[in-house]
Amino acid sequence: MESNDGFIFNLSCGGDPLSPDAPSQSQLIQFSEWYANLHGYTSLAVCVFGIITNIFNITVLTRSDMTTPTNVLLTWLAVSDIWTMIPYIPFALHFYCIHSPFAVSPEKNSYLWMSFMLVLISFTATTHTISIWLGVAIAVLRYFQLKSTANGVQANKKRIKTAKIIAGVIYVVSIAGLIPNYLSNELETRQIDIQGVNRTIYVLKDLKLNSGDADLIVLLNVICYGLFAKVVPCVLMSVYGGALLYNLGVKGNRRHRRLSRMTSVTSMAEKRRTGRARTTKMLLTVLILFLLTELPQGILILLSVGMKGFFYRIYIPLGDLMDFIALLNNAVNFVLYCTMSHQFRIRFLQMFGQSSIKFRGSFRNSVSIKCAVTNNFTNGTPPKRQTTSRYGVPANCNGKPTITRINSKNGTCQTQTIEVV
Repeated sequence: MESNDGFIFNLSCGGDPLSPDAPSQSQLIQFSEWYANLHGYTSLAVCVFGIITNIFNITVLTRSDMTTPTNVLLTWLAVSDIWTMIPYIPFALHFYCIHSPFAVSPEKNSYLWMSFMLVLISFTATTHTISIWLGVAIAVLRYFQLKSTANGVQANKKRIKTAKIIAGVIYVVSIAGLIPNYLSNELETRQIDIQGVNRTIYVLKDLKLNSGDADLIVLLNVICYGLFAKVVPCVLMSVYGGALLYNLGVKGNRRHRRLSRMTSVTSMAEKRRTGRARTTKMLLTVLILFLLTELPQGILILLSVGMKGFFYRIYIPLGDLMDFIALLNNAVNFVLYCTMSHQFRIRFLQMFGQSSIKFRGSFRNSVSIKCAVTNNFTNGTPPKRQTTSRYGVPANCNGKPTITRINSKNGTCQTQTIEVV
């Protein structure tokens, strides 16, 4: 979901409050100053919400009955999002809530806190890079999964193993690939006058992106980051996301018309098609949010290098807003899963609440949950076999969840289908 590419990246590239090159007031800068007073509190709320909900995501997606290749990647995406938001909480508290975002002081700009910011720049650059490439992996893996004709337990296990390897490679390569970015940021000291006393503060070294004095290595480093951590993965997500959309629309309709002529398999095939389409729609929504968040940031980074004055006039005033949008993207996946994935919603409610099962009617007698091959049986006749619905609750022979109530007066039992919402 560097990036947070706003205030943090601004300071690392020379956007500190003491810069003599800061432009005169504009409407965009006025908006930036207005929002800066709110940013600390809004980002804290999003981070707390996002950390909790991503823990829910990990807990649900790692259940044995929820293990799929896609869910493996979504799990590691949630891990990366959590590690993005955890260090941002003390950063927002110190630099936005406890101290004014516009203030410069020895307390705010101490060596300890500025060193923390230095680490945070590198750390969040890594976690955002991991997240966006996991998004690419999700799109690619889903595309080839829908095209594949291999099915069965062994094929699924092989895909899960592949997904785990891909996630591991993305984590390792992202860390190694950003080593030049880690080395490009440094602290420097400045002297300020406070009531006639010179005090030392620490700021991040100005990389001078908006001038002709920037080192070639620094420029290449920023350009590579903008391309390979932002623009290129967004292009790949667009390509494979478009292919998924085509598969979902045109090919899906063709497949539906073909299966509709085969009455013997229509019901089962239609259920599988509907489930796959629902999952694909959810993943497409995740990809779209990545594109809306990351692609504009990548373009702005490249323009900051290529256009003189763009960094101060445009990029810095949009910094906090880009931070907030990136954090919001890290936190919103749980809402998407609950609203767009029937299976995730049921599994979550089974684990953290019992409201997932809605009973039709009121059962006043004692209730026991069983499973039967037939919908009704009397005189306490036990079921011949037991099955389980895909939601992990007892089911009848059609795979629909059932509940058996016992009449305490005559001892009869009746199995009734219940609704799972």
